[in-house]
Amino acid sequence: MYYAHTTEKEDKSDWQTLEEHLKNVAEISSAFAKDFNAGEFAYAGGLLHDIGKYSPEFQQKLEGRNIRVDHSTAGAREAGSLYPPLMNRFLEYIIAGHHGGIPNYGTKVKGLERRIHSADLYDYRAYKNKITTPELDPGHFNLTFGEKNQGFTCSFYIRMLYSCLVDADSLDTEQFTRPDQAARRGMYDTFDELFNRFEDHTKAFAKIGESRINRCRNDVLRQCKEKARLPPQMFTLTVPTGGGKTLSSMAFSLDHLKKNDLKRIFYVIPYTSIIEQNADVFRKIFGNHNVLEHHSNYDPKQRETEATDPVRESLTLSTENWDIPLVVTTNVQFFESLFSNRRSKCRKIHNLSKSVIILDEAQMLPIGYLKPCLAALSELVLNYGSTVVICTATQPKIGSFLDERTKPLEIVDSPEELYETLRRVHVNNAGELDDEELSDRLRDLKQVLCIVNTRKHASSLFDTISASEGSDGCFHLSAAMCPVHRRTILKEIRNRLKDGLPCRVISTQLIEAGVDIDFPVVYRAMTGIDSVAQAAGRCNREGKSERGEVYVFRSAEVYGKATSWQKRVAEIGEMIFNEYEDPLSLDAVGRYFHKLYYYQGNDRLDKKGILQSLDERLDELAFPFEDVNDAFAIIENGTKDVVIPWDDDARFRIEKIRKNGFPENFGRGLQGYTVAVYPQVFRELEKSRALDTIGERFHVLTDMSLYSEKTGLMKPTSGDLPLLIT
Repeated sequence: MYYAHTTEKEDKSDWQTLEEHLKNVAEISSAFAKDFNAGEFAYAGGLLHDIGKYSPEFQQKLEGRNIRVDHSTAGAREAGSLYPPLMNRFLEYIIAGHHGGIPNYGTKVKGLERRIHSADLYDYRAYKNKITTPELDPGHFNLTFGEKNQGFTCSFYIRMLYSCLVDADSLDTEQFTRPDQAARRGMYDTFDELFNRFEDHTKAFAKIGESRINRCRNDVLRQCKEKARLPPQMFTLTVPTGGGKTLSSMAFSLDHLKKNDLKRIFYVIPYTSIIEQNADVFRKIFGNHNVLEHHSNYDPKQRETEATDPVRESLTLSTENWDIPLVVTTNVQFFESLFSNRRSKCRKIHNLSKSVIILDEAQMLPIGYLKPCLAALSELVLNYGSTVVICTATQPKIGSFLDERTKPLEIVDSPEELYETLRRVHVNNAGELDDEELSDRLRDLKQVLCIVNTRKHASSLFDTISASEGSDGCFHLSAAMCPVHRRTILKEIRNRLKDGLPCRVISTQLIEAGVDIDFPVVYRAMTGIDSVAQAAGRCNREGKSERGEVYVFRSAEVYGKATSWQKRVAEIGEMIFNEYEDPLSLDAVGRYFHKLYYYQGNDRLDKKGILQSLDERLDELAFPFEDVNDAFAIIENGTKDVVIPWDDDARFRIEKIRKNGFPENFGRGLQGYTVAVYPQVFRELEKSRALDTIGERFHVLTDMSLYSEKTGLMKPTSGDLPLLIT
């Protein structure tokens, strides 16, 4: 008898047999892969993935012998001998990597090729007495290829097969070793129930007044529901701020899912601040247990709800494999998972097949990885039965980068008319302003928001205005303040705006990230047109006046050296201002993105050469999975997080970690108290003895004189270093 997993019983009476585990994994993996017509491949991979455990040595290891046994390479080697060339390569990757991650194919001296041919393995041939491997029909290999990126298509298929295998392996192992935990999975309602709840909600939404804006919102909702009848494909949804984009896109998703028998809905958003708002909306409609908010700052276990503990535990389990009806996640989590080679990140991506994927604020797709990201979205549409909706008020011109078969269809019949109907601001070119003139203008206004491009500029302006007017009613917002601190300030700002009190806010562009706030006047330092549109979305947001006023200015001041990216978008933005009377019109926005991509250059839309690297050895199916994983990083390394003991909750968590040394139960809750700084500033803080490291990874600010209640973390007095990425 050969075993896969053990219990505490020495007589082995309740140990899981290896044959049972292999067959279970094969069946679960095959069921997952049937969504993209790869059930046979996945079944073979499931049967072979652990056959190295058929060696006597591995069985001795289960019995307690201290011995290292390579059980993954055996299945990969066997797949190579059982199946035809190239077909076997798909299985070699997923089996060899089912624990450590999908490897580079490499060469005979390094990588998967060397490992398969040279690894010193124990005798595992006993599997042939228990396992009958299936034949694979090459005719069942069913992928749609475009003219370009064929290597990407094949590598993506391998990654999706891998996802099916490792999720199946994890689920069967969990079912045997932790059945109580396995029972807490899948605690979700059916989509029929969710559909009914949403219908009830939108009926109430439709009855709210007969204003011009509400009529537009209802019309957008109607068009979304009509287009939902179409088959899965790529769509765009171009709706200005205030047009009801969130609920309308959800209406499309639910109707489209129901019509086309799809399985899940994914809402992908660039910023955690927008995610928190949208996830709260969806939870109120669908119930907490049906919505997964998945990003680095969120911990379901810490959420204050009326839900029972099993529900929170179920949500935590859903972060592993996205098996829940609605996932709200970040661009970073979504795309880095699609380009990862690691088991933990890849495990969930098979559940993207036969799903509706909404990309909200799609203009924020990472431009240095624009081509790889669009290639991934195209794959999900062409080969995995999914629908992608590119959703934004400022639609990026991406059609030229897509295969003809995935050119998107606009959901709204006349986006131009919708823009004009919902237009609530007038955009003015204020020319060049120095800080003295800008400060005078801001002081003359009772309620105004001013957004500048750097933290240093924001801090300087805030100091000038608050010094002359007093600090009451003057606020500063930037990434130098921890998120919990910013939320506290935003709450006070909203209250003052509501009560008609003086309120002047100086902010970096972080306030443009979906922050629900409404000023009568907004000033914006010259930047890209998409950012100007986001700034305009904070002006007259609720339509209290006929037109809000947005003033875009060129700053005469120099606050450090602008990055090449900041210069480029500002220069192109100014070009658009010179060419168009309304720089936020759909034509102007389209022209802006056309120029941006042109001046960025073709190569820099895939700055790490990811697509090319996957085509270089296509004829061998030799792919650099590890290299791609390392290359694709939307948030580049280069900053360090400093934890700010801002309030009692932060101090409680810090003390618990300091005393216990185990950060798991308290560490994630510290995300809302962190500020990211450059490494050189981090070193200065260390030299100043202003930091204490706890739990081996959390760096806590101990000198709170370096943290202002008005402007956040200040740089150490020694040196003149830039503080952080703005």
